Amino acid sequence: MPSYENLLYEESDGVAVVTLNRPERLNAMDNTSCEELRALWAHLRYNDDVRCVILTAAGERAFTTGVDITGSWKQPASPFMVDDPISTVGPKSNDYWRPVIAAVNGMAAGGAFYLLGEVEFIIASDNATFFDPHVSHGMPAVNEPMFMLQRMPLGEVMRMSLLGRHERMSAQRAYQIGLVQEVVPLDELMGAARWCAEAIVSAPERLAVEATMKGLWTAQYTTLANAVNSGVAFLSLAGAEEEITEKARGIKEQTRIEPRIR
Repeated sequence: MPSYENLLYEESDGVAVVTLNRPERLNAMDNTSCEELRALWAHLRYNDDVRCVILTAAGERAFTTGVDITGSWKQPASPFMVDDPISTVGPKSNDYWRPVIAAVNGMAAGGAFYLLGEVEFIIASDNATFFDPHVSHGMPAVNEPMFMLQRMPLGEVMRMSLLGRHERMSAQRAYQIGLVQEVVPLDELMGAARWCAEAIVSAPERLAVEATMKGLWTAQYTTLANAVNSGVAFLSLAGAEEEITEKARGIKEQTRIEPRIR
């Protein structure tokens, strides 16, 4: 298994648990963190044993507060060339197309949205809060709210971006507007995330899961017509039509699944 300085990595039964591990810095990301996250997704792209990832953070105070402002971040002299140190730390930015569940504990602020904007869904502990402090520091909030606009109503993104440090969105409010899909007590957070991960891993065909993800993300970032047209290719890549039909005939032979009600 890979070894990292600022991440913890565990892998078992098709599920990888990735933990941001700088609790003394509220899990803020420095250069090493960014490099390790990119290396992590590169590793997982070639690890067929892992079919679902849980992304979480150490400690109870923060999921991550984004970029570590105490670090050294070199920038080009031209204002038209900006190096955003954490713009490519998420799974989709690194061409990783297997499910990633975020298990959010404590504060998720600013650059946290680069990660949360690229996961499949979010489970939050009841002590989680969400906010973007950029404008309170005299900095524009640009890319982070753009990611959140894909998951939150415009008014909510505007309010969070413009109020900065003056307000934090609770886990319950995040659930109400659809940013978060489940809120649980802190001591149940990882159990809830693992339940979902194990359910995903139990699907008999890995490519069926990946094609489902790819189709939904395509619909999210392009027109519906383009997404539907692309759907034919996703179906083909996941398995020939006759194979899918044959699988459909075998549904009655599968073990019955007793669903829970959420």
